[in-house]
Amino acid sequence: MRRRSWGLICLASAVHLALADSAAVFNWPDPLLDSLDDTLYRQAFALVSLLATDCAPRDDTTVAAQWLRLAYHDTATHNSTTGTGGLDASIAFEFTRSQDVGLGMLESLQDFLGPQNEYVGMADIIAIGAVNAVAGCGGPVIPFRGGRIDATEAGPATVPEPQQDLDSHIASFKAQGFNETEMIALVACGHSLGGVRQVDFPLIVTEDVPNGIQTFASTVGFDNTIVHEYLNGTTENVLVVGSNITTRSDLRIFSSDGNATMQSENLHSLASPDTFNQVCADLIERMINTVPSTVTLTDPIEPFDFKVWNTILFPRSGSLAFLATLRIIHSDLNRTVTMFWKERTGTFCPEAGCSAPAFQVTSAGASSLANLKGVESFDLHSFNASIDLATSISHFWFEVDDNDGSAPFIVDNHGANFTIEQDVLLFDPQRSGLNLTTFEFTMVVGVKDAPTSTSVTGSSTIIDDNAVIPLPSTLNFTFTLDESHPPADGYTFYTSPISRLAFHSMICATVNGTAYSLWVPFTSATGL
Repeated sequence: MRRRSWGLICLASAVHLALADSAAVFNWPDPLLDSLDDTLYRQAFALVSLLATDCAPRDDTTVAAQWLRLAYHDTATHNSTTGTGGLDASIAFEFTRSQDVGLGMLESLQDFLGPQNEYVGMADIIAIGAVNAVAGCGGPVIPFRGGRIDATEAGPATVPEPQQDLDSHIASFKAQGFNETEMIALVACGHSLGGVRQVDFPLIVTEDVPNGIQTFASTVGFDNTIVHEYLNGTTENVLVVGSNITTRSDLRIFSSDGNATMQSENLHSLASPDTFNQVCADLIERMINTVPSTVTLTDPIEPFDFKVWNTILFPRSGSLAFLATLRIIHSDLNRTVTMFWKERTGTFCPEAGCSAPAFQVTSAGASSLANLKGVESFDLHSFNASIDLATSISHFWFEVDDNDGSAPFIVDNHGANFTIEQDVLLFDPQRSGLNLTTFEFTMVVGVKDAPTSTSVTGSSTIIDDNAVIPLPSTLNFTFTLDESHPPADGYTFYTSPISRLAFHSMICATVNGTAYSLWVPFTSATGL
């Protein structure tokens, strides 16, 4: 399987160091963790979480059921022997196959368009969808790891199908990395939601059913009703009691070990609600973490206690403006936060560093997934500092005073400080703007001491939900000299229109033989 190339990434901006059995640590700058954290836990960016909340209905089933099915069908391309396939978004090239039929497949892929950028692909968002599908329907909260890499072509047609015999199913799940007992449990977990739609599978649902869909269980949410109804003989699961004996795949799978895995007399069986939730959480986590052997996932991503967010440095009226926000998980403390920084060259700041207080403190909502982890909201301490133009800025940090009698403490990127890597290529939000006629964004960047030969290029992640294959793509573009903004403060300005479908951009320039890069997130460009 080939990897998707995400745009024109000039220089690597972050390196992930795996810390076994621990939560991911956010070392700024880290666009991957930064983006995934927003998508998981910030209400303003967590559309995936919002769509699945309260087991939201759609198409006479639930959004969650559609998402969980999509995630498994994507994973089912995995071959544990060769280390290929898995959850890699290849489903975007496969959803028209007969084994992947269903209105919910394309709808789900369209649901997941939007959070992608040069660092986060569709595969990670599909996995986030599976996590939110389970939690949103009352099931367990499954840990999430990021770093999946999108495929650029279809995987093998290896999704198990109801008409196949038991040996074929066992072989399919074994290839994916699951033994027979795990196969039984994973099918029960997955089929706790949703059902079989008659229009898609007329040879399975052979009789008329309400709304054209035969549900697997009588309850809507994520629970083990499917197990109890199977054991007590009241099930209407068409894959157990359907008139087409050939497609009774759930019956063959559930009974393949003499019902030992399902059996209610066994305290460790799926008939126990606690066991069901624990087993399902473990297996679905393994499922979404089934990736090609060349892919290394991050540690589990939990809400970060402190996160630097939305930093922008740009020339402004004889100085450099530096905007930054420190996001802190909300508490009842009346905190005071001060930002400090040191110069890049020369001497300007006192020994303790220049400083500025937060000019505003606002509240940002947390997603439903964050709520389940005990996070109600975030406090955003925002700064707008004026930096000496000649000496610039090399790094910054924060002092946090909880105002409760305890000593103030320092937030400094785990002792490494928050480093400003360069001040040569800068995005300028004040000179940039939105064209209200075309709804295209005009991006302006400043280049310090730019020679006449300076070339500035960029690439944007394009999100087009009308595309035949619902995956983000890349658009490359070139900046031209901005004649409407003459040089100022030692910077020459270049401009380019950005497609209204663009969410994030990577800017590159070579100045006096040195290459510079700048990632401009959607939030920075729009001021969100």
